[in-house]
Amino acid sequence: MRRLLAESDLAERVRKIRLVAFDFDGVFTDNGVWIFENGREAVRCSRADGLGLRKLEQIGIEPIIISTEVNPVVAARSKKLRVFCQQGCEQKVGVLEQLLADRQVALSEAAFVGNDINDLECLERVALPIVVQDAHPDVIHLAAYRTAARGGHGAVREVCDLIARLRTSES
Repeated sequence: MRRLLAESDLAERVRKIRLVAFDFDGVFTDNGVWIFENGREAVRCSRADGLGLRKLEQIGIEPIIISTEVNPVVAARSKKLRVFCQQGCEQKVGVLEQLLADRQVALSEAAFVGNDINDLECLERVALPIVVQDAHPDVIHLAAYRTAARGGHGAVREVCDLIARLRTSES
């Protein structure tokens, strides 16, 4: 099960989007972690995500990352991708609302891509809630769109391509 809204309804929501907020773990990554004996961590991400994020920017949509965890891996990846990242967010929805207010973007102009229960409130409030294919069952029902790709395996790129396609097909 992929698309939860009809494409015309999805396109209507996409038309209004000005910002897409992404969770990091489980969305950019496959939710796994390699831990080395010195305690350093490594995660798996898709290299295709960067090109997708540039597509969003080209059509005037700002991508941002909101992460619960504070981790050098998240900071390094977001820096490389040239995407604003807010880490250490115990209450993601409050951070999301503040970041939107700072940018003068309404919740009705925002999408959120998540995968687990700590994303629940954000998914409930935005105009375009999206979950990855392997999202936790407790958040799937909130999604207007569920990716075909699993987190860390092209889900971010899929979302970016979808939004770009629907946005440019309206022209």
